Amino acid sequence: MGLLEGKVALITGGARGMGAAHVRLFLEEGARVVFGDVLDEEGKALADETGAAYVHHDVTLAEDWARAVATATELHGQLDVLVNNAGILKFRRIADMSPDDFDRVISVNLKGTWLGIKSVIGPMKAAGRGAIVNISSIEGFVGAEGLSAYSASKFGVRGLTKSAARELARFKIRVNSVHPGAINTSMAMDPDLMNEVDADAFLKSMVIKRFAKPVEVSHVVAFLASDRASYCTGSEFTVDGGLLTGAGY
Repeated sequence: MGLLEGKVALITGGARGMGAAHVRLFLEEGARVVFGDVLDEEGKALADETGAAYVHHDVTLAEDWARAVATATELHGQLDVLVNNAGILKFRRIADMSPDDFDRVISVNLKGTWLGIKSVIGPMKAAGRGAIVNISSIEGFVGAEGLSAYSASKFGVRGLTKSAARELARFKIRVNSVHPGAINTSMAMDPDLMNEVDADAFLKSMVIKRFAKPVEVSHVVAFLASDRASYCTGSEFTVDGGLLTGAGY
């Protein structure tokens, strides 16, 4: 029997990268999965490949959240797990970043997570329990040059996670955050970011000296979504190969 047998999960930003890895692993572990994204072509292709249900989902819009949640409950009769995975990264130094670019990052990464939590409270209360996993970042622990908006949003996800954990424990809804480090995804390999990073110095700062596969994050997310994490809430889980322990970071 899979780790998530019998559970229904909604995963945002699921069309590619880490989100797609979550979709595939959750299915392997027995979950029924609905996933959303704004990348319709990639999303529909993944749905055709895996059998998961895809819905167009802009996480900044309350009406898109209502549609995604309704899709899960109408297809499967319940909603047990939310993975707030959708996120964007914009490399710009503060002096060069426009207010609109800052607002966009905060809206997707932080407001989108808040809307997700708000949107699933009803069905999870009806189910009698639930698990919410918010994807933050190691940039939620440290600031990085050129990532002021991204770091601010991911620090915010930490605080939101802890507040939600306190509010929702009475309904048996657990809320935790996961903080990936150097993960081999297209977002992490953003050209503007890569042009500014000293790759050799970055590699030397790692304890495990390689980038992670997205599924290595997914295994931690699946654990937190499962009943095996029944006493975990308001907690922060790094998946960074020891990067935060490096003296050079």
